[in-house]
Amino acid sequence: MTRQTQEKGSRKSTKVGVVTSNAADKTIVVKVENFVMHPLYRRFVRSTSKFMAHDEENSCNVGDRVLIEECRPLSRRKRWRVRKIVERAQ
Repeated sequence: MTRQTQEKGSRKSTKVGVVTSNAADKTIVVKVENFVMHPLYRRFVRSTSKFMAHDEENSCNVGDRVLIEECRPLSRRKRWRVRKIVERAQ
């Protein structure tokens, strides 16, 4: 579910995740899932990370799948910006 890419000429990383909260003004919380193989048991383990991202138009809703990209620090915990909404929640 996680897609971390680097575009040509850009060193900003991007991630795809699901919006879990949009209660704050112009801010959303995005949950990104990552599957990593356990070194000893050789099973895939799901790990999740939460990122706060800047949503200028307040257009994201809970359940939307969004693409976020790294940016300069916008506040104490916000270092990501919403690039586009990949899929709307039903």
